[in-house]
Amino acid sequence: MTHASSQGRLTVVGLGPGNAELLTQQVRNSIASATDAFGYFPYIERLSGLEHLTLHASDNREELERARAALHLAAQGKQVLMLSSGDPGVFAMASAVFEVLEYAAPDEQLLWQAVHIEVQPGITAMLAAAARLGAPLGHDFCTINLSDNLKPAEVIERRICLAAQADFAMAFYNPCSKSRPQGFERALKVLRQECEPERLICFARNVSRPDETLNVVPLAAASAEMADMRTLVIVGNSLTRKVGPHVYTPRSYGVQARG
Repeated sequence: MTHASSQGRLTVVGLGPGNAELLTQQVRNSIASATDAFGYFPYIERLSGLEHLTLHASDNREELERARAALHLAAQGKQVLMLSSGDPGVFAMASAVFEVLEYAAPDEQLLWQAVHIEVQPGITAMLAAAARLGAPLGHDFCTINLSDNLKPAEVIERRICLAAQADFAMAFYNPCSKSRPQGFERALKVLRQECEPERLICFARNVSRPDETLNVVPLAAASAEMADMRTLVIVGNSLTRKVGPHVYTPRSYGVQARG
């Protein structure tokens, strides 16, 4: 289906984990054809050299206001980008856009109904980190955001507990912030109750960037200070192990090794 060039468009894009080489060609094309871009300050900064774009930066806790402003501009016929790092559907702006749409006032619904909305995927930090480490997510896994900004800490702890009991590998986003430093401490407490001390914990910080660091330790040696908001934490399942410098989780569950 084609759309008239005058139709407003809001394209929600993922900029990947940081390295420009990990930006998809689809997203590159959308950036080239856009008129405006909305996003958190660091994401807007990545497009600062593009003179064809009008940039609209805002704080990280203004997601709903940002989505509303982008929809209003797209309703005027603009070709608007909504920026996320990684993938826009993983703890990012795609959900915020649809939340604003769901709860829009009647006059907003009327204004926005002609806007074409598209979500374009990106490489999320979890996948970039897993690739750099080897294959720690090679079997069933789950992803948990440790921030209690939008959900209760009790829910986070219960999900970690149940995931550990089910022997999922786990990827943790937003493990620790300056304002909420206790998130990863709570996670480690639950893991120590449910997992063996030898369980591998992987810390991948600023993956794909020049200052990337990777650290793999057993659970017994892990501490809260090893993670911050730029760190993606991957917890292996009971069979996850190292082969040389690489971490991997076997595809066949319950099979320790092939003969």
